[in-house]
Amino acid sequence: MSKRIVVDPITRIEGHLRIEAETDPSGNISQAYSSGTMVRGIEIILRGRDPRDAWAFAQRICGVCTLVHGMASVRSVEDALNYEIPINAQLIRNLMIGAQYVHDHVMHFYHLHALDWVDVVSCLKADPKVASEIAQSLSSWSKSSPGYFADTQTRIKEFVESGQLGIFANGYWGHPDYRLPPEVNLIAVAHYLEALAWQRDVVKLHAIFGGKNPHPNFLVGGAPSPISIDPGGIGGGSGSTALNVVGLQQVRDIILSMQQFVDQVYVPDTIAIAGFYKDWFERGEGLGNFMTFGDFPMQGINDPDSFLIPRGVILDRDLSTIHPVDLNDPDQVQEFVAHSWYDYEGGKELGLHPYAGETQLNYTGPKPPYDQLDVDQSYSWLKAPRWRGKAVEVGPLARVLMLYASGHEPTRALADQTLSALDLPLTALYSTLGRTAARTLETKIIADQMMSWWQQLVDNIKGGDRKVHNEALWDPSTWPSEAKGVGFMEAPRGALAHWIVIKDEKIDNYQAVVPSTWNAGPQDPTGQHGAYEAALMDRHALYDPQQPLEILRTIHSFDPCIACAVHVSDPEGKKLVEVKVR
Repeated sequence: MSKRIVVDPITRIEGHLRIEAETDPSGNISQAYSSGTMVRGIEIILRGRDPRDAWAFAQRICGVCTLVHGMASVRSVEDALNYEIPINAQLIRNLMIGAQYVHDHVMHFYHLHALDWVDVVSCLKADPKVASEIAQSLSSWSKSSPGYFADTQTRIKEFVESGQLGIFANGYWGHPDYRLPPEVNLIAVAHYLEALAWQRDVVKLHAIFGGKNPHPNFLVGGAPSPISIDPGGIGGGSGSTALNVVGLQQVRDIILSMQQFVDQVYVPDTIAIAGFYKDWFERGEGLGNFMTFGDFPMQGINDPDSFLIPRGVILDRDLSTIHPVDLNDPDQVQEFVAHSWYDYEGGKELGLHPYAGETQLNYTGPKPPYDQLDVDQSYSWLKAPRWRGKAVEVGPLARVLMLYASGHEPTRALADQTLSALDLPLTALYSTLGRTAARTLETKIIADQMMSWWQQLVDNIKGGDRKVHNEALWDPSTWPSEAKGVGFMEAPRGALAHWIVIKDEKIDNYQAVVPSTWNAGPQDPTGQHGAYEAALMDRHALYDPQQPLEILRTIHSFDPCIACAVHVSDPEGKKLVEVKVR
């Protein structure tokens, strides 16, 4: 007889996610269901607004990826109105996106995902001297002294003895599938705390280029901060908002700090922890289909050949063939609502391309609190997007596989070296822990690339090119009466795109299809599961249904952002708040 396991909410993620899993008599997960339990209405709020203002609203879709929706939004308007941006603006955007990757991935590993593998309480049993010896064997990180780890151990002991674990409360500490020696647990917890301090400095890059973090400023047609040769700009003390040599030097220092932490802490920790959980390289894949939209252009967003991350789809693990992606093709990208709490004018079985997308709320589910979802009907506030009718996975694993398949030598060398160190084949990447390892690998790839973007920006400025904006876009009289466009990017969690339809200088329709919609969406009309559901059904057995650590490991490996994926209204669909811009 099957048993239904409910995990609600899934914690250590952005937004509200409910997972229900059916287990067979042996404890293996036979069916899984992913439900976004929160509804929002950003797309509805955007209708009728000036498209140049859309980014400021769209960026609030999420509070973690603080720039990705703003970036996708400005790119959608630029695509609709056919405006290129200056190369300096593109380099600044690349640096801002790259910084988001490095910051976001490090934060995810230590603060959202590592505790699925690391037993915090166990570190109290560690010998700080042994922990120091292990850490020094892994990297040259300067803080790996016995005293450093002893101080960390004392801090954790104070938490435990006070009866208030604080940020470490409610973990499944003592679960039998925590396998790390106490000393490795201590190393990971020390670096958890270290990353909290590190991230306060690295987010300054967004403030230098965008004025603040979170939610830095953007500008349709380029970058918001002018470039000045006056040393009194950003960081120079004069109060100027222009970017100058002092600000550029700060950016360089931040990039170096990122590279050092990734090389000496994040990468070694990932390999060290993974070595104790090799069986998790054999479960949790699910779909075997992977998609990227591509990003980090060097010659403009309309030249995919210049992208660092290529665009394409890999089907059935076949790395020899990369299928092309056209985001304007209504036969390629469609969203389905057969099992979502939405309606379409043409019926719930219909699939709509985002240009024709609809956001019609129709909650027909049980009223919380409830025991189980009605999975035969609608069970999620997420839609089910498909590429040519196929469910695909997006995110770091998809990007690393696409880079590997396209022959990107740094990726191939790094992946092969890492897998060799763990004595694993390439196919090990198709897994829960492979997804986590891929996120680490791409963090290093991006961090290493950032310095070349910075150097090119500096060289352009030295050569006299200080242009960061295409002013022509700001004359609406030059716009066509109707236009549509798509702004895409590779967000840290995967392929992201915003589709916009403009009529008479106002937004007529706006649809965002985000990474966690691709991954966390429910079944489509044909019964295809999304990536979360399929991954949980791939060789998962629960040791203790009361402590479903296995479910958390695989779901967290995707780094869910459900706040992004759900599309404010009350149960009757009435407007609750009106947002005005003066």
